[in-house]
Amino acid sequence: MTEALTDPSQAAHGPGFADRLTARLLQTRWLMRMPIPLYRAGLGWLLGERLVMIEHVGRVSGDPRYVVVEVVERERNVLRVASGFGTRSQWYRNLRAHPMAHLSTGRARRVRAAARLLDRAESEAVLDRYAVLHPDAWKHLSSAMEYAAGGDAYVPVVEFTPPGAPPGRGEA
Repeated sequence: MTEALTDPSQAAHGPGFADRLTARLLQTRWLMRMPIPLYRAGLGWLLGERLVMIEHVGRVSGDPRYVVVEVVERERNVLRVASGFGTRSQWYRNLRAHPMAHLSTGRARRVRAAARLLDRAESEAVLDRYAVLHPDAWKHLSSAMEYAAGGDAYVPVVEFTPPGAPPGRGEA
């Protein structure tokens, strides 16, 4: 990440208790899967617009897979989400193999979308913008993700657009 996102006091002492707890919770599979039945039942709108359920295809099984993650950036016809556990996240690896998905967020259900894995520079730019808009959330989430990832601070971002839309920002 860029230096603007590094808190020197935290770097000297490592992640705090709350950040370590958050990292543990993020690694608790049953807890992270709790919102999926709500989305599948059409009740995802109860969770607001900051979360999205991604329905993707398993790279080995070919079966439908589901994950709910936070939207870090939203533009007209574009959603961007971060893979907090880096490139080793199963959903990220599945999208790398099969870059088509269905998204459910707010009142929108199963909207077909093409996934594009942003490169490191693009991902960092998205997360820099997120950090400016949500400094407290970023401070704790970035620390928790770094702790959970074992010190690897690279957090890749996935961009979703309508199928056939040109890659890049904005008016897809």
